[in-house]
Amino acid sequence: MAVNVYSTNVTTENLSRHDMLAWVNGCLDSKFVKIEELCTGAAYCQYMDMLFPGSIPVKRVKFRTNLEHEYIQNFKLLQASFKKMGVDKIVPIDKLVKGKFQDNFEFLQWFKKFFDANYSGQDYCAQSARGGEALGYGDGPAVSKSMPTLVRRANVIKPDTTASSKPRLGN
Repeated sequence: MAVNVYSTNVTTENLSRHDMLAWVNGCLDSKFVKIEELCTGAAYCQYMDMLFPGSIPVKRVKFRTNLEHEYIQNFKLLQASFKKMGVDKIVPIDKLVKGKFQDNFEFLQWFKKFFDANYSGQDYCAQSARGGEALGYGDGPAVSKSMPTLVRRANVIKPDTTASSKPRLGN
């Protein structure tokens, strides 16, 4: 079962948006550039698989989507996983799927505290767990193919050094 965490407005240990994105991209081998991209719910679903293997049907998670009804489905999977693991938090699905910065940032801050309280340090290969699917879109083709890849490599313990994985500029 999960360790529940509760956040309050008086907590001062919150990380910046850049630090939070670096944490997500480093843990999940993803390409998120903005907090708002977390509105798909896919990253949280994968975090639950990392924390509590088997708590969520990863094959049902929509990792590359821009459809609100699929975001909602991802968050419903997350909420079901929370219930299964005894997590008290109610996922504010209606707010998160709208993609507004503040709502998504607050939920990410809570989730980081939840993660820290529950992560036991086990190895997890995020990309193979999601079947090699990309996670996060970035701001466009040039950014998503170059900048996030470079940032991600700096945060990964075992970077892929094959020639085909080198970032390309442009299309």
